[in-house]
Amino acid sequence: MNQNPTKHTKVLIIGSGPAGYTAAVYAARAMLKPVMVAGMEPGGQLTTTTDVENYPGFAEVIQGPWLMEQMKEQAEAVGTEMIQDHISSVNLKSKPFEAIGDGGQKYSADTIIISTGAQARWLNIDSEQKFRGFGVSACATCDGFFFKDKTVAVVGGGNAAVEEAMFLTKFASKVKLIHRRDSLRAEKMLQNKLMANKKIEIVWDSVVEEVIGDENPKTVKGLRIKNVKTNKIDELKIDGLFIAIGHDPATHLFKDQLNMDKEGYLVTKADSTETNIPGVFAAGDVKDKVFRQAVTAAGMGCMAALEAEKHLSHN
Repeated sequence: MNQNPTKHTKVLIIGSGPAGYTAAVYAARAMLKPVMVAGMEPGGQLTTTTDVENYPGFAEVIQGPWLMEQMKEQAEAVGTEMIQDHISSVNLKSKPFEAIGDGGQKYSADTIIISTGAQARWLNIDSEQKFRGFGVSACATCDGFFFKDKTVAVVGGGNAAVEEAMFLTKFASKVKLIHRRDSLRAEKMLQNKLMANKKIEIVWDSVVEEVIGDENPKTVKGLRIKNVKTNKIDELKIDGLFIAIGHDPATHLFKDQLNMDKEGYLVTKADSTETNIPGVFAAGDVKDKVFRQAVTAAGMGCMAALEAEKHLSHN
């Protein structure tokens, strides 16, 4: 039984990552003494990203985990209280808002900034999970480098899949794009670039049935794929598999309390991070399925903190 008294804060930040940490920096500098509950994966998706070359302010290539560590230290230095906990339920109908951690710790807050992010979707077949990190990846920009002059496959048909396939041609000698339909969802300009790339071959109407590989050491050797129109099974020789079938925002906590779109992303007001509940703000990949960049997440974190401060001064 958890005997800790309820922890009250003016600003509760749920989730860490560029959005959460930046919100924390701004809220702390506004003397709001924010409390951040970091969640299961402190630092979010960037902690699984190695080389970061597109974050403004760094001429040299930096590492994702290092960048997150720096943001965390900065947020702490200006006065954020960091708590290693995972929020398991929230009540946004009460005033102040309430949240409960996995261990039973209760939090109450005058404002909440949600920066719980999103996770890559997987095919969820056993063989894929078995070779995850050993030739199966959901991030071409993280892992493409390891497939210099090798053959790789990308699964998906949207912008992300096409972008991943294009990116991988920098390293791989051959990229096979596997799509379950006979046309891509990606925007036309991207499709044209893809079709013009000699290194890319599209495998239409097909799904991955199994990832084939060696046990010791764990390495991917090929794929068993099925044509959904003919049910014919084929084997492809490949060295790496990249899954690019979308992301799932971490929003189940807020179901039936906050407005979401059909994919589960939190909906905010135009030019704002405010949700349908005044005093509750959302920043980063939890509400953004368009840009998904560290810098845009950080920008939204800043916006959320400024809006939270304004809300507190008016109420």
